Amino acid sequence: MNFPKRKQKIIEQLSQSGEVDIKQLAAELNISEITARRDLNQLAADGLLYRTHGGATKVNPHERPHSFVNKSAQNATVKDAICRRAASQIHNGDVIFMDCGSTVFRLCQFIKNKKIKVITNSLPVVYELQDSAVSVNIIGGELDKERQAVHGTTAIEHIQKYRATKAFLGVDGISEAGLFANSEYEASITTAFAANSAFIYILCDASKISKETYLNFAGLDIINAIITDADPERLKGFKESGVVILKAGI
Repeated sequence: MNFPKRKQKIIEQLSQSGEVDIKQLAAELNISEITARRDLNQLAADGLLYRTHGGATKVNPHERPHSFVNKSAQNATVKDAICRRAASQIHNGDVIFMDCGSTVFRLCQFIKNKKIKVITNSLPVVYELQDSAVSVNIIGGELDKERQAVHGTTAIEHIQKYRATKAFLGVDGISEAGLFANSEYEASITTAFAANSAFIYILCDASKISKETYLNFAGLDIINAIITDADPERLKGFKESGVVILKAGI
């Protein structure tokens, strides 16, 4: 069954029951769970449903989308290009930090066969990597339901016990003034990851470049590289500050 026919079946089921389950969907359509998950992500990107961790729910036109996976599916082509480049920097034996950013989450699909250890505060990352070759260390602490991530003092203490070879992190904005976040909780997690990693990559699409948001929590000196699709002309200031620029091929 091709995608258009599967799409029709999925929309029909959502109209009838209001939700779909990945395992049940895969069985009914005679497809793999990976294909079912990919279909739902595509439909979420098109605004036709809301993704949940186990499947999807019907779109309510009077409610703004808020699902983490819905966010991760937005601008998916660019995010995937960034993450492919990021995955090329990861080698067997690496210990890496991954935060709860929606772009960082999409790195999971490109590292599932690597023999590495991932330390993360992101529940979606844990879910995606649980049946892969990757060894996962889950950071403990206070759960942020909206972000599907763990934050707080206990989480910081957990991170400080480990040393990573590389960290792959997201930000809400980055300019020559430094790194920006919309939350002090997320800023503290990013700072802790950076302090305990040998090499720090920031994964961000062009919309985050030169963007300054609520909290300027660190300077560019805490990071080593930016992986982005942004035009090189917009990145000259970062290069002059000693940051390595890795271009994502779209």
